Amino acid sequence: MRLVHHRDGGARPPTADEAGTTDEEGNADGVERRVLADEVELAEGPLAQALGLMFRRSIPEGYALAFPFEAPASRTIHTLFVFRPIDVLWLVDDEVVNVERLRPFRGLAHGLADTVVELPAGAAEGVEPGDTVEIVA
Repeated sequence: MRLVHHRDGGARPPTADEAGTTDEEGNADGVERRVLADEVELAEGPLAQALGLMFRRSIPEGYALAFPFEAPASRTIHTLFVFRPIDVLWLVDDEVVNVERLRPFRGLAHGLADTVVELPAGAAEGVEPGDTVEIVA
């Protein structure tokens, strides 16, 4: 699975004139796309979600840990026993609601989400609320 960022939120379908065309960066339909992670692990179940990235000595570049939930709710992320800074995305229906960079051991943040994604620090650079981030097979 991959984690893909759509700059304009990906909400606007291409017009008939744009369909099948690419912009100067090679993106079809004028939507900027960027792969944030080539390897996405799903933290499914209470134990995996409770552990998150805790106790991992390193976080590989191109890696993301996604926490899928059934419905949007307030989700809190901490970095107690997380040894590296991380970027965290809070998503509702693939739309970015909040983006935070958390320090090791002392980071704490929360936001509304049906999916939370943890990435190595810097991987979410340029991702902003209103953008779209989706997990694709």
